[in-house]
Amino acid sequence: MCVCAHACECTSNGNSESYQERLSRLEGDKESLILQVSVLTDQVEAQGVKISDLESSLVEHQHKLNSTEEMLQQELLHRTSLENQKLSLMGEVSYLKLKLADMEGKQGHGAERQHKAEGLLKELRILKDKVEHLEDQKLQYEKKLKATKVKESSNFHGVWTLKYTTSAQIPLLTVHSTFLNAVQCDVPQPQKVYPCPYRLRRTQSGGLQAADPDAGQFKRGGLRATAGPRLTRTPESYDSARDMNIPFSQWTKEQVCGWLEDYGLGQYVSLSRQWVENGQTLLSATPQDFEKEMGMKNPLHRKKLQLALRAFTTKVIEKSSELDHIWVTRWLDDIGLPQYKDQFHEARVDGRMIQYLTVNDLLTLKVTSQLHHLSIKCAIHVLHANKFNPHCLRRRPGEEKQPTPSEVVQWSNHRVMEWLRAVDLAEYAPNLRGSGVHGGLIILEPRFSSETLALLLNIPPQKTLLRRHLATAFSALVGPQATQEKREYGNATGHVPLTTTAKVKPKKLGFTQFSHLRKRKPDESADYICPIDSGALTMNGVSRLPSAALRGLSPSLDRQAERREQIGIKAEANGLKQ
Repeated sequence: MCVCAHACECTSNGNSESYQERLSRLEGDKESLILQVSVLTDQVEAQGVKISDLESSLVEHQHKLNSTEEMLQQELLHRTSLENQKLSLMGEVSYLKLKLADMEGKQGHGAERQHKAEGLLKELRILKDKVEHLEDQKLQYEKKLKATKVKESSNFHGVWTLKYTTSAQIPLLTVHSTFLNAVQCDVPQPQKVYPCPYRLRRTQSGGLQAADPDAGQFKRGGLRATAGPRLTRTPESYDSARDMNIPFSQWTKEQVCGWLEDYGLGQYVSLSRQWVENGQTLLSATPQDFEKEMGMKNPLHRKKLQLALRAFTTKVIEKSSELDHIWVTRWLDDIGLPQYKDQFHEARVDGRMIQYLTVNDLLTLKVTSQLHHLSIKCAIHVLHANKFNPHCLRRRPGEEKQPTPSEVVQWSNHRVMEWLRAVDLAEYAPNLRGSGVHGGLIILEPRFSSETLALLLNIPPQKTLLRRHLATAFSALVGPQATQEKREYGNATGHVPLTTTAKVKPKKLGFTQFSHLRKRKPDESADYICPIDSGALTMNGVSRLPSAALRGLSPSLDRQAERREQIGIKAEANGLKQ
């Protein structure tokens, strides 16, 4: 029993020692953990201070970023305003260049006239010298005559002979002096160095009336017995060229040449003076005569002259005749085709010619793109709808928030670019320069869609979100009805999409058409870019629209043309059955 008790005491002492060691170890660990926690709390406080500093710096950087964004926005607005000013200045510069070219051309013609006038003045000086020599001879003869009268012992026969020779010389001098002054009045003189104070006047009997009642005395600048009014060029001859009450056939040569100069065909005046006798010469001439006698090789110049002469004969005053060729060059700027201004200016295309332009005329003017043909066609249609108002196209944005299609159809190319900037596509807006895109093309051409506009803007196909945004803005611009019509036209069978590289080729005559060339005259009315009369035509008792001429002008016109063609076919079939 004692041994067992001693053993138990030994084990209890050993356990108490192990527990004390463990307790001391745990107390050491606790102290170390307390130190670690204090270190970690210090680190957390330091990190918190750093985080607060970073947050404050982040707020400062955010403020700086907002300020830089505002400055960038202001810079973009300033840049767009500068671009607008640059475009307007470029338009004014091009207009001034064209005006300068016109003035240089007129100055060249004036230099030619001055050179001719100088040659004629030299001849006039020679004639003056001759006249002065004859006057000296006349004075000598008069002195001799007075000497013979003083002599009392004179022979009657000798005196009669002397009087006869003297009286024969005086009319000769009068004729020379009168011709000299008449030719001097007819010479165009830019500085009016030699004015003509005398004018020829006719009496009722057809004779000539002297400007000076004292006819016994010889004076320089008298009247010639055989001279007619055509040798005198008075200011009335210029004013009568503007008088529409006088028929064109009764215009004189000077009036016709002055009219050609004002009409932009001054390069043909020199040859016209040799050929034209009066206005009737031009009215009865053919295009071949214009080419042969006037040297008019340009077919558009011949067409311009023919249209003007037809207006004189029909006496129909068209609103388009008030638009000259300078206005047409500015119109090309408005519809986005400034690259053709030189060709149109050389051809002197004016408002009247625009009304009668054909496909071949555009090919002559080097307009080969199908898209540009459609652009000019829709622009002419807008002019027709606005009665050729020169200010019908809108170049600047107005106060409207949501424009209607009737307003969009009058947008110019620059106004379409402003719309692109308004729908957040400002970086692609400069790509529309020279593309021919304007409001009339967007609304009136059924094949012109948002895809066509994306191609012209050079938006990559992989940017689907940007193209979808453009399609949404385009649909909101043209309206739901036009969008539906464009979609139906695009889904129709046989539809050919509009591309930016398609070219227009001239018509070729087949072998079957050569036999009819001599039998029928060419009719250009079917080839007009934009037909003048868009009304219905009556053929065989059936009302039809000229679908070949109006096809593609607008979707509504196309559907009307197809319906009327179907009605006409049914009516003809019923007539054949009856």
